[in-house]
Amino acid sequence: MPFNQNKLKVLLLENIHPVAADRLRQEGFDVKTEKAAYSEAQLLEAVKEFDVIGIRSKTQITAKVLEKSERILTFGAFCIGTNQIETEIANKRGIPVFNAPYSNTRSVAELVIAEIIALARNLGDKSMKAHQGVWDKSATGSYEVRGKTVGIVGYGHIGSQVSVLAEALGLSVIFFDVLKKLPLGNATQAEVLEDVLRMADFVTLHVPETPETTKLIGKRQLSLMKKGSFLINASRGSVVIIEDLVAALKNGDIAGAALDVFPYEPKGGDEPFKSELQGLPNVILTPHIGGSTEEAQEAIGREVSEALTRFIKVGSTFGTVNFPKVDLPVRQGADRILNIHRNEPGVLRDINKIVSDLGANITAQFLATDSNIGYLVIDMERTQAKLAVEQINKLKTNIRTRILY
Repeated sequence: MPFNQNKLKVLLLENIHPVAADRLRQEGFDVKTEKAAYSEAQLLEAVKEFDVIGIRSKTQITAKVLEKSERILTFGAFCIGTNQIETEIANKRGIPVFNAPYSNTRSVAELVIAEIIALARNLGDKSMKAHQGVWDKSATGSYEVRGKTVGIVGYGHIGSQVSVLAEALGLSVIFFDVLKKLPLGNATQAEVLEDVLRMADFVTLHVPETPETTKLIGKRQLSLMKKGSFLINASRGSVVIIEDLVAALKNGDIAGAALDVFPYEPKGGDEPFKSELQGLPNVILTPHIGGSTEEAQEAIGREVSEALTRFIKVGSTFGTVNFPKVDLPVRQGADRILNIHRNEPGVLRDINKIVSDLGANITAQFLATDSNIGYLVIDMERTQAKLAVEQINKLKTNIRTRILY
C-alpha cells in the first residue's frame, strides 16, 4: 500500500541526543523520546505503534521483538555496536539496521591516549591517595610515554586514529589486523597478534565482537606481553578473559590495565557495578564512556538520523549493517517501489512481468542482494504503481513491498 511518510511515528530511547529528534521532526515525522531503555515487554507494545525505533546499547531487539515488528520499517542504533540487535533475523524480515560507525571515533581515541598516559604515571592510584590525604610523590614506576611502543589490535576507524595521536606524542606504533591495512604515518603492521603482544609497552584493543575475537586475550596472550606493560580495552567486554587479567595483574606480569567495557555491564545507574578488577593497583575502570562526549553524541544523532531519513524518504540503504546496500538518487516524477524479497532465482523476472503486463513504464531500476534477500527499487509511472505493489505482495518470494510518493 502507499506509504505516507508524513504520518510516520518514531520512538527514540535511551536519551539519544536531541539533535536526532530535532532533525527527524524537521522532516515532518512524529517523534517521541524516552530517557530510559525499554524492556522486551515494552518493545512488543512499541512495535505495534511506531514505524521506526532508535536505541543505544541497553535496549535489546530480540528475535521475539522482531517477529512482531510487521509495522517497523527500520531500527537505528545510535552507537557503533549492533550486538544488541538480532541483525540477521532483522535482515530476513526485511528490516535494515543503521548505526554510527564513525561519529565517536575521535572521542574513543582520545580516551585511549589519556589512559596510556594515566597508566604510565599511575595517575589513578595517586589521585585516589591524594583524596585520602596521602601525599605519594614517588617517581617509582612512573614513566614518560615518549619513546615507548603502543600495540594496536584492530586498525579500523578508532585504531588508526589512536595510531595518529600516539605518534604525535612520540610513541612508536605497531598494529595487527586480520586484513592488510595501509599504515598511517610510521606505523608498522605485524604479521601475527603475538608480535604486537611481545613488542608493545601498551596494548590497546579495537576489535568488533565476533566468534574470533571472543576471549581473544587470555592467559597465554597475557604471558606474552612485556614485563611492565599495560593493557587497554575500549572495544568489547567479551574480548578479555577477566580472571586471567586479574591473575596477570596480581602476579606482576603486567603493570596495569584500563578497561572501559566489561563482560557484564549494569543496565542502569541504579544497578551496582561489580568486577574482580576492583581494588587492584594501577587499574582504571570506566563505565563504557569511550564515546560519551557531547561532540560524539551530537555527531551520532546527526549521522543515524540522516541515514534513517534517507531510507524512509528515498529508500537508500547505504550505511546499513545488515542489508544489501543501494545509494539512491532522489526520485523524479515517479512513484518509487521498494521491494524486499527472498533471494531466489526468477524474482526479477516475475516482478518485471507484473510491471510489463500492466503496461507501465519503468524509469529506473536498482537491485542489490546478499545471501538471504534481494532489495529491488523501481521508479515507475504513478498511475500503475499501486496495482503493481498489490500483485508483487502476492508473490511467494515477497517479504515487504511499499511505495514512496
